[in-house]
Amino acid sequence: MLSIHWTSFGTPLKFGTLALLLGLPLATAWAAGVSTTQPVRQMVTRPVDVNSTVELSGNVRPEASGEGDQGQLDGDVVLDHVQLLLRRPPETEAALESYLAQLQDKASPNYRRWLSADQLQTQYGPNPADHQLISAWLASYSLTVNGVGLSGMVIDFSGTAAQVSAAFGTQLHVINARNASHMANVSNPRIPAALAEVVKGVVSLHDFRPRTHFKARGAYTFSSNGSTYQAVVPADLATIYNLNPLFASGVSGQGQTIVVIEDTNVYSVADWSSFRAAFGLSAYTAGSFSQVHPAPAHGNNNCGNPGVVAGNEMEAELDAEWASAAAPSAAIVLASCRDTRTTFGGLIALQNLLGGSKPPAIVSISYGECEAMNGATANAAYSTTYQTAAAEGVSVFVSSGDEGAASCDANQANATHGIGVSGFASTPYNVAVGGTDFGDSYAGSNASYWSATNTATYGSALSYVPEIPWNDSCASVLIATVEGYASTWGSAGFCNSATGRAYFLTTASGSGGPSGCASGAPSTGGVVSGSCKGYAKPAWQALVGNPRDGVRDIPDVSLFAANGVWGHYYVFCDSDLADGGAPCSGAPSGWAGAGGTSFASPIMAGIQALVNQVHGAQGNPNPVYYALANTEYGANGSSACNSSAGFAAASTCVFYDITLGDMDVNCSGKHNCYLPGGSYGVLSTSNSSYARAFGTGTGWDFATGIGSVNAANLVRAWP
Repeated sequence: MLSIHWTSFGTPLKFGTLALLLGLPLATAWAAGVSTTQPVRQMVTRPVDVNSTVELSGNVRPEASGEGDQGQLDGDVVLDHVQLLLRRPPETEAALESYLAQLQDKASPNYRRWLSADQLQTQYGPNPADHQLISAWLASYSLTVNGVGLSGMVIDFSGTAAQVSAAFGTQLHVINARNASHMANVSNPRIPAALAEVVKGVVSLHDFRPRTHFKARGAYTFSSNGSTYQAVVPADLATIYNLNPLFASGVSGQGQTIVVIEDTNVYSVADWSSFRAAFGLSAYTAGSFSQVHPAPAHGNNNCGNPGVVAGNEMEAELDAEWASAAAPSAAIVLASCRDTRTTFGGLIALQNLLGGSKPPAIVSISYGECEAMNGATANAAYSTTYQTAAAEGVSVFVSSGDEGAASCDANQANATHGIGVSGFASTPYNVAVGGTDFGDSYAGSNASYWSATNTATYGSALSYVPEIPWNDSCASVLIATVEGYASTWGSAGFCNSATGRAYFLTTASGSGGPSGCASGAPSTGGVVSGSCKGYAKPAWQALVGNPRDGVRDIPDVSLFAANGVWGHYYVFCDSDLADGGAPCSGAPSGWAGAGGTSFASPIMAGIQALVNQVHGAQGNPNPVYYALANTEYGANGSSACNSSAGFAAASTCVFYDITLGDMDVNCSGKHNCYLPGGSYGVLSTSNSSYARAFGTGTGWDFATGIGSVNAANLVRAWP
């Protein structure tokens, strides 16, 4: 007897066999009292024949086809809380997209009429009969269905490796990669053809985890143009991005909640308090910090307490602290779940929050994986999750990455996979936050922007500081220029010099680029190729400088994110000495220091909390960002709001247009690499000429998006 634990609907339903279920009339199948008034049409319209299957392409990790294959995984290994992602009928998907547009249209009667999780499931979720048939098919392989989440779009199930392999027609192997032992499927999963219209795929059948987006402070050996080194603290942030007028007027995040999504707890809750006390934030007494492990609204609990995960705990600390720096009176909530063998705990946490009765208005995510490695179904899972958030009025901020346009080469010394972007950040439903550096060191104007003495809360910034893209690589034209090189490429170029090779071979830089492999399957592992396709360009992403490439481009906005190459970096409190932390006492120069878009995302989320405090929840704020930028930049850009003007920029600027520098990185190989001589080339849209990927320009660009933000003016200008 098969038992489907359909606890999300009440009484478990029992069926003798899959064939018996398929023969039941719908009314009989739902005799347990479930409503059958679901308006969405049923997608499964023929018997589920397990001998007639289709392949779900684009769902094999590149590591699974390499030399690290150690053979088949023990069949008794338990895989808990695997996720099966569903899809809507095309006409229903189109109706939801239309409704999302209406949510942002002031002329629509549905303007800001956010949907609840239950409304999303009832009005736009797959037909309950399809849920039943899919669950019965899973149960026929002795897999346990734990429940349905994300407004009907995800079925959570568990089983052994042998059961999962049998159901999806693929072997799971042990893979040695990234200096560790992993598990992954070695071929694309397969499902019955009868389910293909409603089943998008398995979100993951491997245990490769997304990467955090922070970079520890670098031990750089050069000081350009006599620059001094400044550790950026909350008081500097408030001065540079003009938060102080808001704080002075009583707008500091009161009544707002910002959720940072993690797969770990912080090392110490006291670190958050120490950070606020040292930098004057504890005076905002309404601010708070808590940690939650959100259970799903229905079904078996898939969210375990992850404890403290080495490495990632540093991410959690800085996310919580710097979100609070931008909105010191807001409630900062760390939502985390334990990683399962197949599923990132952060994804579980966000999905469960969205399935609850009171989803948060703002979330920030500082993890990522490139589209071509993440896989077609995993990319779709993040898109569907963020789409759900947008429908519920939730603003999702995601760090764009820390590796230029080479997101498939994160944390590497050299790019070899060509141009690619993070599948966590490239969806049309989130704000992708890129990274900048300050340009005062390059210009030799540090004294104009930083005081020689600190305030009581260690602030020293005097005004807005001109910005350039964050870029640590030898492919940076600005670094090469300061080092005395006319070019970054070629045998005589900076990347092939002794200095370039010794200190600046890295992909560390703010990320951006065109979506290229959100769906489809690469023909070369980790490379945008084969049948890869990017997300279609959203209607709101129209701005001078944004290319007519037909795809979603990132980032949307950028904030300071450097880790010290030009002398500037963030400080934060992480007292876990064993995991690279430092004592949280004394001058900030002795604290833990880092950069990365991991800082930029929670800070931008904090700025949005100030917007929300005045104007209410916004859902996806990108349509407004781009509308405001269009007003400011027009058809030709705005010289008055050029970031290079620094303190001379107009006082009315909402955004600062960053037009100096690039985020290009060094590379080798044949994928988007211009290598006319020497061992290292530079990432380029052409292999035969220098077309750096990517430089700044007037208006929007791949290096910094719209640019950076004047927070007070953003709140004032918000429609």
